[in-house]
Amino acid sequence: MADLSTNYLGLKLKNPLVPSSSPLSKHLDSARRLEDAGASALVMHSLFEEKIEEEDARLARFFHHQSLGHGEAESFHPVPDNYTSYEEQYLEHLQALKSALEVPVIASLNGTTTGGWVSYAQALQQAGADALELNVYYIPAGPDEDCCQVENRYVDVLQAVRAEVSIPITMKLSAQFSSPVNFVKRLEQAGADGLVVFNRFYQPDIELDTLEVVPKLELSTSEESLMRIRWLAILFGRTDCSLGITGGVHDLHDVLKSLLAGADVTHMCSALLRSGPGHLAMVLKSLEEWLDEREYTSIEQMKGSVSQRNATDSAAFLRANYVNVLDSYQPPAGVRW
Repeated sequence: MADLSTNYLGLKLKNPLVPSSSPLSKHLDSARRLEDAGASALVMHSLFEEKIEEEDARLARFFHHQSLGHGEAESFHPVPDNYTSYEEQYLEHLQALKSALEVPVIASLNGTTTGGWVSYAQALQQAGADALELNVYYIPAGPDEDCCQVENRYVDVLQAVRAEVSIPITMKLSAQFSSPVNFVKRLEQAGADGLVVFNRFYQPDIELDTLEVVPKLELSTSEESLMRIRWLAILFGRTDCSLGITGGVHDLHDVLKSLLAGADVTHMCSALLRSGPGHLAMVLKSLEEWLDEREYTSIEQMKGSVSQRNATDSAAFLRANYVNVLDSYQPPAGVRW
């Protein structure tokens, strides 16, 4: 039987299947089911700095501003003794996951300020996280901010956190950078231990009846993995960072393509939300069978073997693929141009 183990962020994992940040990590029962299904690690749902700030403002409004013109009420702050804040709940849940699971637990942090990134990262490390995923979600909508300033924001956050925590750090990136390979090298120099490509940013929609902008959640499809696989293949061998893929990994084929392109781990979310933790066990079994049928001895043997560096036609990952795809299109039967 092939050795399925892989190294990610300095962690020795039993296989490359790692559930990504999702609601499944919010409950001990579903987290245990993921581990039982074969998950080699677990990425927690994100801790959002905005939620902490919103809660602090709400507490200040309802508990600390109650005088209503009565001076004697200024010193009366009736915060319930049993009140547990959002941050405390997250940290307690992290500790509970660490106690309940044998696999590594990777905390996910989504901050907004440098001070927030640092202080919450320290708290997550103290609570027992095995590694930290920095989920930087920033929309550069201002006309005066250029691409260098956008990249610097990411680098500055990473450097600030790296200076204060010792656990491994992986950066969850978006696909919207002008020169991803150069940017990855900057992140590596700033202290990143790993990279996850690419974050799925949910897009707002417009409700035509009310003309309101509304949130819309769309789960991923396998087609979304192709852009990520392409950039994994380009990055493989050009960075010492661990490489993870997230977005569009649904079945055995997606996992195999990701590994062949160079991924150390494959993160799965939408497929697990649709089909439940048991889906991971089916993919893992199929992965074992595929490797054995083709006489692979290990995941390491196949990893990156179809990356840009090792592919028979390395240009296929670049502009040549674009030209060839357009030239190869044929209209469906019965359609006349």
